[in-house]
Amino acid sequence: MAAGPGAEGAALEVSWVQGFSNKNLAFINNQTVCYPCGNYILFLDIKTKKTRAVQCQNGQVGAFAASTSSQVVAFSDRQLNPLIHIYTFPELRKLTELKGDAQLDYTLLALSFKGPYLASYSSIPEFVLSVWNWQENILLCSEHQPGLTGTSLSFNPMNWQQLCFVAESSVTIWCIEKSKDEHLLIRHPVKLPDEQGAMSPHEDLFFPPSRKDDPYYGPDLPISAIGGLEGDEAETFVPRNCIKTSVHPTAHCWTAASEIYMGCKEGYVLAIDAEQYSVSVLQQKSPPEVMQKIADVVSYARREVQKKKGRKPSNLQKFVLLTMAFCKEGLYAAGHEGILIFYHIKDLQYEIKICADISEPISSLVFSPDYTSLLLVTDQGTVYSYRPAHSGEAVKLLDASGSCFLAADFLTPGSNYCVSVTITGEVQVWSLEDGTFLSKINLNTEATSMACSPSSKSVAVGTQRGQICFLDVTKAEAPRVVHKTFLSKLPVLSLHYDQIGQFLIARATEGHIFVLDARPSKLFQVLGYTVLEGEVLHLSVTPDLKQDLVKVMVLLNVAKDQQARLEIFHLTSAMITDNENCVNEQGMFNASDLKKKQYDVDYPLSSAVRLKNNTVYGYCSCAPLICQYHLSEVTTFGGPTIFSSELTVPSKQFGSGLLCLSPNSQWLAAAAKDGVLFMYNTSALDVLAQNHCHSYHGGGIRSMIFSLDGNFILVNGENDCALVCLKWKETKKTEVEKAAHYWQSLHDILNKSISAEDSVLKSMAEWNFDPESTSKSFSVTEEDGDVTDTDGMTWMGQKIQKVMREETLRFANQKKEVQMGIRKLRETIQKMMHENEQVPDTEKLEHREFNLDLEEQEQVQAEAEEDVARAKREIEMEILSYCYLQDLIKFECWDNMCVKERAVKCFHMDFAVRNFPLKERSKEELETVKEVLQLKRTADLQAQKKNLDSEIGLSEEEGEGAAREVADHDTPVCLNGSLSSQYGGDTSILYHQCDLHTKEQKLNQTILLKEVIHKVKAAFNEEFDIIVQKKEQEIARVKERNLKIQEILEQLDLQVELWEPDFTDDEIPERVLTVQDSEIKAEKYMTEEEKEQAEMLAKLEKERRLAATDDDRLRALEEMMGGVLELRREDILKMDIPPPDFLSKPEDLWTEEEKKVFEEYEKKVNELNEEKEDYRQFLRNEWKKIEASIKETTQNFDELVRKLSVKKLKSQMVIYQEELKIINLIYTLLLDEELDTREAGLHKFLMKKKKEKVKGARKILAAKQAVEACTGPYKEALHEEKNLEHGFVKQFAHTPGSLFEELLQLYKHRPEIPDTEILLDTANPYVKGSPEDYQGAVSLLMKAMDELDRPEHMPSGLDRSMWERFCLARRNKMESEELVKWKTLALAEMQGCLHRRTEENDKMKSELEKAFQELTWLKEEKIKLQENLIVQFLLKQGQVELDGTQIPEYSDAVLIDRSVVEELNRNVAAQGEKKITAMVEFKDFSKGIIQLEWEHKKMKMQIQDLKEKARDIVILPISKDCQLFLTVRNYDTHTAQQLAGMEQSLSVMDKLHKKNVKNHQKKVRELKKCICLKEQENYELSLQLKEMLVSVSERMHIFEAADTRDISEKITRQRYQEIVKQKYLRNLIKEQEKQLALLQSKLESWNPRTLHII
Repeated sequence: MAAGPGAEGAALEVSWVQGFSNKNLAFINNQTVCYPCGNYILFLDIKTKKTRAVQCQNGQVGAFAASTSSQVVAFSDRQLNPLIHIYTFPELRKLTELKGDAQLDYTLLALSFKGPYLASYSSIPEFVLSVWNWQENILLCSEHQPGLTGTSLSFNPMNWQQLCFVAESSVTIWCIEKSKDEHLLIRHPVKLPDEQGAMSPHEDLFFPPSRKDDPYYGPDLPISAIGGLEGDEAETFVPRNCIKTSVHPTAHCWTAASEIYMGCKEGYVLAIDAEQYSVSVLQQKSPPEVMQKIADVVSYARREVQKKKGRKPSNLQKFVLLTMAFCKEGLYAAGHEGILIFYHIKDLQYEIKICADISEPISSLVFSPDYTSLLLVTDQGTVYSYRPAHSGEAVKLLDASGSCFLAADFLTPGSNYCVSVTITGEVQVWSLEDGTFLSKINLNTEATSMACSPSSKSVAVGTQRGQICFLDVTKAEAPRVVHKTFLSKLPVLSLHYDQIGQFLIARATEGHIFVLDARPSKLFQVLGYTVLEGEVLHLSVTPDLKQDLVKVMVLLNVAKDQQARLEIFHLTSAMITDNENCVNEQGMFNASDLKKKQYDVDYPLSSAVRLKNNTVYGYCSCAPLICQYHLSEVTTFGGPTIFSSELTVPSKQFGSGLLCLSPNSQWLAAAAKDGVLFMYNTSALDVLAQNHCHSYHGGGIRSMIFSLDGNFILVNGENDCALVCLKWKETKKTEVEKAAHYWQSLHDILNKSISAEDSVLKSMAEWNFDPESTSKSFSVTEEDGDVTDTDGMTWMGQKIQKVMREETLRFANQKKEVQMGIRKLRETIQKMMHENEQVPDTEKLEHREFNLDLEEQEQVQAEAEEDVARAKREIEMEILSYCYLQDLIKFECWDNMCVKERAVKCFHMDFAVRNFPLKERSKEELETVKEVLQLKRTADLQAQKKNLDSEIGLSEEEGEGAAREVADHDTPVCLNGSLSSQYGGDTSILYHQCDLHTKEQKLNQTILLKEVIHKVKAAFNEEFDIIVQKKEQEIARVKERNLKIQEILEQLDLQVELWEPDFTDDEIPERVLTVQDSEIKAEKYMTEEEKEQAEMLAKLEKERRLAATDDDRLRALEEMMGGVLELRREDILKMDIPPPDFLSKPEDLWTEEEKKVFEEYEKKVNELNEEKEDYRQFLRNEWKKIEASIKETTQNFDELVRKLSVKKLKSQMVIYQEELKIINLIYTLLLDEELDTREAGLHKFLMKKKKEKVKGARKILAAKQAVEACTGPYKEALHEEKNLEHGFVKQFAHTPGSLFEELLQLYKHRPEIPDTEILLDTANPYVKGSPEDYQGAVSLLMKAMDELDRPEHMPSGLDRSMWERFCLARRNKMESEELVKWKTLALAEMQGCLHRRTEENDKMKSELEKAFQELTWLKEEKIKLQENLIVQFLLKQGQVELDGTQIPEYSDAVLIDRSVVEELNRNVAAQGEKKITAMVEFKDFSKGIIQLEWEHKKMKMQIQDLKEKARDIVILPISKDCQLFLTVRNYDTHTAQQLAGMEQSLSVMDKLHKKNVKNHQKKVRELKKCICLKEQENYELSLQLKEMLVSVSERMHIFEAADTRDISEKITRQRYQEIVKQKYLRNLIKEQEKQLALLQSKLESWNPRTLHII
């Protein structure tokens, strides 16, 4: 709270707070419970129901905890660097503030049962568990738990040094170890069972218990090393197949035996031993058979009841416990089922008993400190009380709402009661004096707004469904619903009464504003409504008592940015008295009666209020500003006027704001999302006061309202479920007097109507919710304008229905006529549809075309087009996806391949061989191979040179030569491990298998092996390409021979199908990627332009073919001689001898000559037939030869393919051999990397353990020092105790013997010390008899000693002074004994801490030793891995014979070099080597002689050549250019001048050439024109020639038929001249064509020459 600069001493204070936002409820004593609510901690007296509040000054309350023993409350605030506040009860005084390292928020707090200890847990980013001593404000210890979100935290009530921390799926018990002033948090995680309730044994994956070493696969390493993990990840890594989801804890509680009972989501109940950190799953004890049957019947009945209530049936056998509470008798638990269950647990079995059923989900159970009552807190905010001793039903103790407050208002007259409503529709009535809860009523619907009427004690509640419920609150203890108005189906967003209580304005969505009569005497009649343009953001009502009207200002959301619109309309009393004239038939107000005015302002506003003097205050939504406007009465006719703000006051709030005006317009309240309420003075906009009553964590302030007298303000939050009542603490006297005067004047006006309206309100019957009896509540007529919920129809719907009914009656005749016309039209259309069914399908119309509703038809067509477009888009996208997939596959499997995969097939067998597809290698790969080859070559030369120099002692040059010879010498195939050298691979580039010791060599070997594989594949692909070319040649030959066979078959006149081989798609895979037109079955779609173009091309092609075939010479040759000039042999079969003409006569009439002619005819026919038969036989033989040749060549090719397949099989074998080498090498590299990873992980583990050991050593040293420091005082106290005993004996030695013995017995007697101040007969299970500290123990002891020091216990005969000295000595002795006892306990505690630290140190030493041993083992394994290589041998078949099928064990075999085996053979071959050496020397000597002779001849020939060259030089002629070069001094200048002259001449020639080219082109164009004319003339002449030929042939026929030769010579001459002329023209055309071609060739030759010269 703070006062602003404009007011001195003005402030707001919290009167009371109500709400229930958190289910975290706790007892502070036997009569009081406390719980957080928004920014407050509320303390509720469960007997008087009175509440007190403590406000968190920094915002919303975060974590919360309470202690009944210390009677303190701890809570954290929610701000940056939050604090923990400690308050005492009942003083509500702050004791201290705890400041830790938390940056954002504390999530959990817990107070110890005894002692001043507090545990806190912070969330992101620290995740720190801290333990505090809140009395001394000391942080004792803390530990990090990165990334772990806690759900609950609690101290062990019997031992504050144990903490239970529960997360979503884990449980941790933290032990607080104390050594003098040092405190340590020791973590003990608890292993939970899996979801099936089974406990799996713990398995150490970082140090496996057993190890199996395989001689081939190497050592067995942990999974973390195989996964490449190091550090903490390696220690905590668990494989996915080993991970089992554990149970999820939901609730827990401590027992008196320091055990923990825990409930889980899976329905299990767990028992955790806090000392052994073990978990046991409790099992339900099976009841007797009779009890089981009874339980089944009860559970069945319960399920049926729950089904009827619409709830999910619960399983009584497997509860999900959400809360627990422990007592001496057993365990109480509850959950979502709403049942309070008692668990009687014995050993590991339990029996359940249902104690109470409240039918609401229970969120927490809390025992009172005396354990006489148990509180049951539900999710809805209701609190029940259950007394275990009485075993009765649960009694409702607190009926608070668990949902957020929606609105609140003061009940008329505003000084006694207030009313609130929640989002769920609960209406509560509160006492304004102290906030006591009086009553509530549930509307069973979602509420959206609420307001109280000033003219009566009625409350209006708006709902989401568009209803307004009116409540009678004349009796605050029993509110009731008396009326409902169903305005529309739009939600009622807000309700507003004018100050007189005449009108009720309801704001709905979509700009609808309804106006109702607010008086119960008028049954809350709906007067009318209006619709505004735009969304209504806020509404302000201002009364004008002088003019008897109400001005309503509406804030509209306009589309324009950075602007807002205000619209003001008037409500007059005439709207109530003469309502029918103010509204139209549909209930909408007339615009003239409302007198609307619009104003545009320069800032976008989120809220606005209006004063009576036309001053408007608005809260800017784009900036924290409060703007003041003055609206003039006159507006322009062009549209709304834009007003600028007269004053802008910056606000310290953020987020969208809300403004509220006091009834007397004296104060302006502003609130926003930050939750701070600011109070301004409307005269100068000065800040009077402010109060942080809500926070931004809870969404800020939802609504606020002033009481009519201005003394109280009700403020409710957005989401924090808190309702706060504020009142003025200090303010100016004048302002109070003004507010009181205004309230008195208003009260005088309202008194006239309140009593009358309240009496009517009391007489109204309660609204009946039964739909069958609703209609009997009121008799409603249409004239009343009232609305009931009888038929479920809205007021607007009834108005519209009424209008429609009147229009129906008015236009009844026209309606009948229209119906008759429609009926006739329907019959006509049905007749047309029937006729449409009879016509052919091509003429049928679709059914939609008979639809006369054009709008519907257009809509259907639009929907169809939309569906088509959508389907088209989907198909296009699908095609696009397929195209992308095609391109991707094509790129990966085709384009990316330098050698595409293809096959070659046999001709006569279904057998194919495929090549090896190869990807194109990148430059980086080639460079890598090149570098590796260079490294290998260099290493080989250096190693071999060193060996040869050391063994043979050769010179440097000879050593290099020998090294090259040894390097070039091939390694035996069996040692290479593959046959790559025989199939194109170069194995000489590989390392020897026995030399692969280092990682670099193995990596290089894998690269070289891949290179060998590539070469093998490339070599096979070369042979494959040769075979493919051969197949192409064979197919071409077969096709060529098939042509010859086809000719033979045509001559033999046979129809035989020939075998024509061709390539398949596997052999030419490119064809698959190209779609031929013949493969497309659907008809190709062509546009009109494409169709016209195709027709034109077809026409031109046809003309070209006709022109090509129209050749007279060829046609004449075909007609006269069959198209050939000479007779061929194959024409014999076409020859035929013409029979004589007399064959038609009878044979008797033949003459001798005719008979001779016939004999010659027959002879010729026989000879011709014989020749034909011979030729046919020749053709048949030729046919067979060709077929045999085809078969032979194709079979030979098939044999080549078979051999190629064998080669492919061998190549694959070789490739697999090399790949096996690569796999072995990669496995060894992987194993080496795993060993390195394991070694690095162990090193990090050692470093971590060494650091922990150093810390442990420091802890041990500190513990030893503490023990040593405590041992001295302990011994001194013990010595002093003995001295006191000896001193007693000396002091009373003179006392008589019997009296001394009696005194000695009294001296040794010890009183009975009471356990605690708490009575031992209490039901609290956590009562413990031991005191908390030494001072407490001494005080209890001294109280007990008071009884023994009484004079009654004094022995007889003892002096009083001596008795006093005896009592003092006895007290000193007891104090000393108690001191020794506490010193002993402290020393034992320190020694125990030292012992535990020592055990931890020993355990750490064993772990370090184990890690060192494994490191040594790893080094040995790495050495073995480098020496024990995997060598691949290539063994021939039959070289190794085995008796059985099992492979023998070669673990004891030794691999030796071949030189050792061949050592004996070398001695045998020594002499032969000497002989061979001598022969080689003789051969070299002879070779040297021959070489010298050849060099001598060579030199002679060189001499002769030199002489000829000298002679040529002498006779060499010197040209003019040479002379110039020799004589001219500056030859380059001379050459440049010549070049310049030549360039000038060249340019002149170029111009002349271009001119000639143009002239020739012009001549060419003219010749082309002439050619076109000549072609046209020739075409016409050809047509005339055809006609002439026809006429000539006709005349010839006529001439032959008439046998006349009377032909005119003139016509013949004329025809001859035309023929000659035509021949001449043809020759001329040919010559011109030749000339044209010559000119074109010259032109083409000139152009390149000219360009070259330029």
